[in-house]
Amino acid sequence: MVNARKTRQGHGFTLIELMIVISMILILMSIAIPLYNQSILRAKESVLRQDLFTLRSVISQFTLDKQRAPQALEDLVQAGYLKQLPKDPSTGQPNWQVEQEDVLLAVDQQQPGISDVHSASNQIGSDGTAYSTW
Repeated sequence: MVNARKTRQGHGFTLIELMIVISMILILMSIAIPLYNQSILRAKESVLRQDLFTLRSVISQFTLDKQRAPQALEDLVQAGYLKQLPKDPSTGQPNWQVEQEDVLLAVDQQQPGISDVHSASNQIGSDGTAYSTW
């Protein structure tokens, strides 16, 4: 009988050991999940910045090439400057907020139109400013 008890005790984990392992896993998860969420947010913000930079560059190129500003973002796609409009990472839709101004960007520009583009999201970025102001 004594030998049977010793073999049973050597083949498993005690409740205390399991609780310690589970608590260590929970502690590691409580550290890892916020870091993961923060890295996802930084990646989305990086994509947003890059998309805004690209759209603004393409608007300037279109204006200089065509001597008129685009009247809608679809003009950029139709003229071949973009394959398709990028999706706003914070909204998941290609619903960019455009600024139509009467300012002429080029000396030989004949018609005003879109001069700038912003995110249509009302969310706040990690730097404390709204995405719509970027």
